[in-house]
Amino acid sequence: MTDPKNQDRDLQTRIVQPEDRITPGFESFSVPVARASTVVFPDLATMRALVWHDDSKWRYGLHGTPTTIALAQRLAAIEGGEYALLQPSGLAAISNVYFGLVTAGDHVLVPDNAYGPNRDHADWLAHDFGIEVTYYDPMTGAGIDALIQPNTKLIWLEAPGSVTMEVQDVPAIAAVARARGIVTAIDNTFSAGLAFKPFDHGVDISVQALTKYQSGGSDILMGATITRSEELHKKLKLARMRMGIGVSADDASLVLRSLPSMKTRYEAHDRTAFALAQWLKARPEVAAVLHPALADCPGHAFYERDFKGGAGGLFSIVFDERYSAAQVDAFVEALELFSIGWSWGGAHSLAMPYNIRSMRTASQWPHEGVLVRFYIGLEAEEDLRADLEAALVKAFA
Repeated sequence: MTDPKNQDRDLQTRIVQPEDRITPGFESFSVPVARASTVVFPDLATMRALVWHDDSKWRYGLHGTPTTIALAQRLAAIEGGEYALLQPSGLAAISNVYFGLVTAGDHVLVPDNAYGPNRDHADWLAHDFGIEVTYYDPMTGAGIDALIQPNTKLIWLEAPGSVTMEVQDVPAIAAVARARGIVTAIDNTFSAGLAFKPFDHGVDISVQALTKYQSGGSDILMGATITRSEELHKKLKLARMRMGIGVSADDASLVLRSLPSMKTRYEAHDRTAFALAQWLKARPEVAAVLHPALADCPGHAFYERDFKGGAGGLFSIVFDERYSAAQVDAFVEALELFSIGWSWGGAHSLAMPYNIRSMRTASQWPHEGVLVRFYIGLEAEEDLRADLEAALVKAFA
């Protein structure tokens, strides 16, 4: 029934503060989009009783809405964690870990195969903020103990490396770190939390670029930090709050929409990628195929031991050293079904050449030829194979 008092108010007031009468009982499979900057409190006592790290209470839209918290909870469940925080990109999630856990004078260990922007971030912190950074051979394993310093606070891992595909001995590194009281964080974007469960192998924090498989559409930027530790979660959340990091509820709803199909898509990417990797391994133009499921990929034994559920759509090849960078560029540009692009995780296949030697500082890259990383989308395998073969013939015949 209409409130009689409202009829006496100005039209503008009634537009701003309407009397909505919506029939209760509506349900659907999707999580409603709850947009908010201002969160309204029923009374001052409720507002004053709030604790900033309590996810069960609403404080301000920046820190969470029902939509963003629903996504965080589902991400934690997928990875086997207890707590998750959303950030506006994968790199923002990496930044959240740095600023939440290390300060000037602290030492950080970063694998030589780390995501390029992570290296840039570490170099920036070392140059401008007084953080000490050491890059290490990703195949070091338990030997990382020799690189730990009295001020080491954080060890990064990435397994596999998202370009060079080495699979680290994560449990060995995590065990050393835990014995020394050092936090470990892994960029687990490669597996989307499906194929590799870092917490089961002793890692403290998992970072995900939800831009990739979780989104699945090449149209969303988002990241997440996930942990089982309430203490670490609180540190990360405090840093996120102080930096003013938040995500759009609309973007979160798009990722939520894609999550139910993520495992099915991941498995489809994996099947086609592995088939193409095996086919390329027999090509005379190719000196090496770097795919974790292939026996000669560095760290394959760790992949076999620790990964359950495939490797998704990402792998790299190294061309025979007799081919120049210009010829490899011609190959990439001759591809019709593979676009040239940095990201991955969507439906469309991608190819990108890399100069690995320029990216390494702590380990020797064993290959002389040019590397091309492929992301295999959801196109038909036979069409992608035909496209690759035509481009190989055109560029190298």
